[in-house]
Amino acid sequence: MIGAVGSWKRKHPHVIDAALAAVVFVYNLPVQGAYVPGGLPASTGVLVSIGLCAPYVVRRDFPLATFGATIAAFAVQLTLGMGFLPADVMLVFALYNVAVCCQRRVSIAAAGAVALCVLLVAAGWGSELFLTVIDLVTALVLIVSVWLWGSTIGIRRAYVASLQERAVQLEKERDSQARIATAKERARIAREIHDIVSHSLSVVVVLAEGAALSVRSDPDRAEQQLKIVEGTGRSALAEMRRMLDVLRDGEPGSHAPQPGVAQLEKLVADARASGSPVEFAVHGTPQELPAGTDLAVYRIVQEALTNTRKHAGPDVTRVDVQLCFSDQDLEVRVRDDGRGPAADDASGGGHGLVGMRERVAAYGGALRTWPRADGGFEVVATLPLGRTA
Repeated sequence: MIGAVGSWKRKHPHVIDAALAAVVFVYNLPVQGAYVPGGLPASTGVLVSIGLCAPYVVRRDFPLATFGATIAAFAVQLTLGMGFLPADVMLVFALYNVAVCCQRRVSIAAAGAVALCVLLVAAGWGSELFLTVIDLVTALVLIVSVWLWGSTIGIRRAYVASLQERAVQLEKERDSQARIATAKERARIAREIHDIVSHSLSVVVVLAEGAALSVRSDPDRAEQQLKIVEGTGRSALAEMRRMLDVLRDGEPGSHAPQPGVAQLEKLVADARASGSPVEFAVHGTPQELPAGTDLAVYRIVQEALTNTRKHAGPDVTRVDVQLCFSDQDLEVRVRDDGRGPAADDASGGGHGLVGMRERVAAYGGALRTWPRADGGFEVVATLPLGRTA
């Protein structure tokens, strides 16, 4: 019940203000005539009371204007020689409203204006009413108390509003971070799928072409190539299944091991079986790599071999894959001596190189790619050791 009343008040604030002003006016109406000096129309008290009460209706929208109109009506009241009215309490309400809604310096000026009016009354300005010292002190204490109360409420409301604003901002930032994280995850999955599909299909295409050419002249070789095609296809399906499982939290296989440096020997062997003259060497002391870096090294080599197969041309005689370990970083180097017409195109902005660059950058590394002066192409990725994304 109390919650329903509070909700109704929040939805109809002007109705509450109008009701308060109406109550004060109605209470003041029967007695206001007793405060009108002789020679003035009897309606003078009613008009002054309206001037004191009516502005309060819009006090939430126009706090300063409400205070100004109320104190102006009070000044008219004193000028006409009228004594204090019960409706003068609206001046206190207006001061409280300014203290709540306005800046400190503005509310202090408003409190000073009310205190000045009280002092003028004490001095007998425009009225035969004189205030005793006790009355004056009581009035000033009331003004200060109302101002302090309103200022405290205003500070509290501003603090609550700042907390709410901060909460809204944090929610927006959280949503933004969620969108960024989603975009990063999509980019990561896109890189994985690209590397898997591009490499596997290029191997399958090359072997299928070789098998088609040798199926009559060299059936045994054709059969061997088709078996490699089968193995490559199964491996690609297994990796694709693992990637799809990653998208399904809690599904079996979502935590299957990812390929890494340990699988590079098999990757190179498959590349040799497909006809690429690949040599693999490790320099320095091998170190255990974080899972993310381990996968990144495998994908970089995989993509580089795929690009070599696509762009190096038919005259490539050597492809070198080297891992160079040092105390600070790991250098992954893949170079070929291809002189095919498309060799220079490998340095373009294809998805493969873009994916490699993003993958290396995610682990704080650097990627360099360039066509070699003596022909061919070279890819060098430097990854700091001991860093995870």
